[in-house]
Amino acid sequence: MKNRSIYFVQPPAGPVTPACFAVRDESVPALSEGDVLVRNIYLSCDPYMRGRMGGTANYPSGKTFPLDRVIPARVVGQVEASRNPTFAEGDFVWGFLGWELYSLAVGGGDLRLIDPSLGPISHAVTVIGMPGLTARVGILDIGKPQLGETAFISSASGAVGQVAGQIAKLAGCRVVGSAGSDAKVSHIVEKLGYDAAFNYKTVPSIGAALDAHCPDGIDIYFENVGGETLEAVLDRINQGARIPVCGMISQYDNAERYEPRNLANVEAKNAVMQRFSIYAHMDQFDEFLPWIAERIKDGRIVYYEDIVDGVDNTIDAFIGMMKGENLGKRLVRVSADPTL
Repeated sequence: MKNRSIYFVQPPAGPVTPACFAVRDESVPALSEGDVLVRNIYLSCDPYMRGRMGGTANYPSGKTFPLDRVIPARVVGQVEASRNPTFAEGDFVWGFLGWELYSLAVGGGDLRLIDPSLGPISHAVTVIGMPGLTARVGILDIGKPQLGETAFISSASGAVGQVAGQIAKLAGCRVVGSAGSDAKVSHIVEKLGYDAAFNYKTVPSIGAALDAHCPDGIDIYFENVGGETLEAVLDRINQGARIPVCGMISQYDNAERYEPRNLANVEAKNAVMQRFSIYAHMDQFDEFLPWIAERIKDGRIVYYEDIVDGVDNTIDAFIGMMKGENLGKRLVRVSADPTL
């Protein structure tokens, strides 16, 4: 058995390029007592990974990916071999493994078993995984939606945004989204059930679009992009608004952040703007799984994945995701999914 792995070899100076990576063929690692060898099936491509590649001022050096190591990522796979009593050959699992065909989870690592009865196994790193939990924590725990309020979601067709908007809608909000193409705007309204959406690349201004689609102001802003969008939102928040900050993807390639000039509006409007990390909320994970699975099964929440096939396409898949080419959560399928 041979392994093919994608290594991080050079921080980007601006947008990520193929030169940041090296593809290497290696032997599959041998197992020691307690280890699990996973045949990877789905590799995750996430915007936060760009920040951890460095080359900008947005991540402290201690949090960047180490050079000359396999790119770490959330992965869904099947146990190929195990010397760990918790995991049997054939089990489906997910965990933080790597962009490669086979990953060794030393001592079992952080692997979690997947219950295929909850839905497609790919969902373990998407809607019934950390992106879905991120959406719920941001909207329900920080956003605290009330009936009749207006919620605005940026990057509304993405891995987290598509769930966040639907949860806000189920809570009784009027939900508006933004995205970077007309196809995504149609998708947000027609498939995800948003009340309105706009293409931030083609509107005369983001502020004018918000005035048109959020005439009563904004009570909840689920922040995914930062920059000019955040600045426009802050001019339109209502008293007591809540702003869960999930990410700021528009800033990840910049050497210097675009800092909104009106942050004082948070104080003036008695608003709450809170950056959160889903790692601090993993105590909710076991309870979250049946909660989200029930809503998917009865159709209250729908979810879309954008799947690229082939480990050799992983680099292009990630770069394309950073350019906004994906519709839904971007995954790379690197081996057969036996549940399909």
